[in-house]
Amino acid sequence: MNLTTFSYLFAGILLNACAQLLLKAGTLRLGEVSLAPSTLIPTLGHLATNLPIIAGLCLYGLSVITWIAGLSRVDVSIAYPLLSLGYVVNAIAAYFLFGEALTPQRLVAIGIILLGVYILARS
Repeated sequence: MNLTTFSYLFAGILLNACAQLLLKAGTLRLGEVSLAPSTLIPTLGHLATNLPIIAGLCLYGLSVITWIAGLSRVDVSIAYPLLSLGYVVNAIAAYFLFGEALTPQRLVAIGIILLGVYILARS
């Protein structure tokens, strides 16, 4: 995999990870979201007017476009496992942004993911 291809894929992964973080920030403003039929319409209204949710959805769209550019250059069997880097980005960012736990087990898992991505990218 060359640097251009990896750059497209990694940009897609980062955009996707940022989208997740924005969606989480939006849900922190809303509280617990219920999809019960009795509250569905008001819930959708709250989601549609929540700026972090809207921004997160926009970033998802950009991530898809960027991901497609990367997929056009590499086998999906190589690209798709790289999405696990999104977990690494989100775990670290959530620790700093939301105070989520970054336990020793999660750090070991992050190390394993990084090793796996390194081996995969070199294949």
